[in-house]
Amino acid sequence: MGFLKPAEQPVPPAEFVRMSLSDRLRVLTTNWVDDGFGTPRALTLIYIIKMLGLYFAVGLAITSMTTEYVHFTEPGTWFDSIVVYQKLAVWLMLLEVIGLGGAFGPLCGHFMPFLGNIRYWLRPGTIRMAPWGDKVPLTGGDTRTVVDVLLYVAVLAALALPLLVPAEVVAHLPLGTGPQELVPPIAFVPILVLMPLMGLRDKVVFLAARSEQYLPIMLFSATFGALVMAEGATDADFVNLVMVFKIVICVVWIGAGASKLGLHFEHVVPPMVSNSPGVPSAIKHAHYRDVANGDLRPGRLAWFMAHVNGTAVEIGIPLVLLLTTNTTIAAIAAVAMLVFHIYITSTFPMAVPLEWNVFFGFIAIVLWGGFGDGFDASTYNIWEFSEPLLLVPVFVLLTASPILGSLRPDLVSFLPSMRQYAGNWATAVWAMRPGVEERLNEIKCVETQLDQLQRMLGMPYEKDDAEMTLQKVNGWRALHSQGRGLFSVLYEHLDDIEGRNVREGEFMSNILLGWNFGDGHLNDERLVAAVQKRLNLAPGDLVSVYAEAQATPWRTGTPQHYRVIDAALGVVERGTWDVRDAVKEQPWLPNGPIPLQVTWTADGYRRKGTLTTGKDPVS
Repeated sequence: MGFLKPAEQPVPPAEFVRMSLSDRLRVLTTNWVDDGFGTPRALTLIYIIKMLGLYFAVGLAITSMTTEYVHFTEPGTWFDSIVVYQKLAVWLMLLEVIGLGGAFGPLCGHFMPFLGNIRYWLRPGTIRMAPWGDKVPLTGGDTRTVVDVLLYVAVLAALALPLLVPAEVVAHLPLGTGPQELVPPIAFVPILVLMPLMGLRDKVVFLAARSEQYLPIMLFSATFGALVMAEGATDADFVNLVMVFKIVICVVWIGAGASKLGLHFEHVVPPMVSNSPGVPSAIKHAHYRDVANGDLRPGRLAWFMAHVNGTAVEIGIPLVLLLTTNTTIAAIAAVAMLVFHIYITSTFPMAVPLEWNVFFGFIAIVLWGGFGDGFDASTYNIWEFSEPLLLVPVFVLLTASPILGSLRPDLVSFLPSMRQYAGNWATAVWAMRPGVEERLNEIKCVETQLDQLQRMLGMPYEKDDAEMTLQKVNGWRALHSQGRGLFSVLYEHLDDIEGRNVREGEFMSNILLGWNFGDGHLNDERLVAAVQKRLNLAPGDLVSVYAEAQATPWRTGTPQHYRVIDAALGVVERGTWDVRDAVKEQPWLPNGPIPLQVTWTADGYRRKGTLTTGKDPVS
């Protein structure tokens, strides 16, 4: 790939579009090994500038302007005050809500323009998704109203408040701790009220804000922070605040590590490494079993990187950080987590959660090495928490969603479940008859990626080239464990699959909802129904295969559940597949679909034939 031009296509686009789906997946997955998504290096530079400039530098500048002891021109002060943790968390949450965080740019499906989120959520009439619209009063419907827009603006203002308000000096600190400041606890109350209300009206905004990561920080800043700033506060109150902040970040790490147990994650690592612009081809190839002979299943290096450098590191080192009372051990472990996040950032994974990795790596150094030259892990550790009973509600609050999400993934998004980049997501693939994708532009604020690519500034794509580029995401999905299952269901259901436009579900939620980040819960029958409500498609025009995350993935025999959704008819089939069958196949399924176990079929429905039912079988 060049600096301004994308990587050369592996076959001529005009030839590619005439291939069968299986051959297209074979070409794209094989090409992904070396080129990844193939974006120009200039875009990589844009991501780096955004990450280090817009987030890190601007965030620290705002912090220095609203504090007394943090100075932008004195890097040592960046690590010495807990207020940096608070301010950078708020700044990152604001960027995520606007769309300048992980959902920004081509690696998240925003080609032209690079920004989604705010462009959709400031406009009445766009699609919104209430999580419990049929149960919570005043939240029903799927159309954004003026009230929703005003609530979103209020959320932005509420995030700006703790960011811009001057910090207050902490009076009581343990011996040896340097001067400390905190955001006034009351400044967090508006966002703690407004973001949950926003989430009840539109869960997309709530998830895009990464609320599961940042709202606990704000909640503890408001509650434990109030104890620190109250009259009669003691040194122990500040230690307690630091410890709950440490617990938050350790639960995120350990939850993410635990979610990587099972067969899925080793299939995430090779395509993630292949997308890195700085990794030599030899190392990329080493992550696959035998590229030269067409075996693109994960190799031994991928297993090691997934379960030793990944799972073991994300569980083991945070446990050390949480429990140690030794300052040297704490410092070494914190540096190890910094290196861990630098490595993830260097791969430029799809959905590009770069700022999140910068934040967690940087804050590891602040929490386990900051607070002045006298920092001592024997003071700032969980064993010194002055009110042990308070730890019970803290841990319950932070671990309830990951535990429930692991047992019942259908009830909890993969984000609150702490399954970040674990490969075990709810996913979807859409298959549309010719002409249907073009009709999506009739839905307010929708811009299909195919159209975006054909009007890219400075490097517009020809139609076939744009189609091939967009289908690279299908290749990326096929390299993951769920891809084999999703495409198997499509093959079993559609006799005209070769003539359809097949699209990755994440990119569909991107253009329909303004945001995507791996969560297939945005692509279930409710979104398909919202499209049908606006387009009135005929049976068979739009068929989506939706797969739920595998429950308890460490139990390898647990089945993965799928649903087939027809826009005009609703859910027409439910079933399962065995993940072990999925992971042993090549991404393009040269041996045909993997075995499927059908558990329910709608009355009058038959595969690869006319849909004869007029009923809506959604249960």
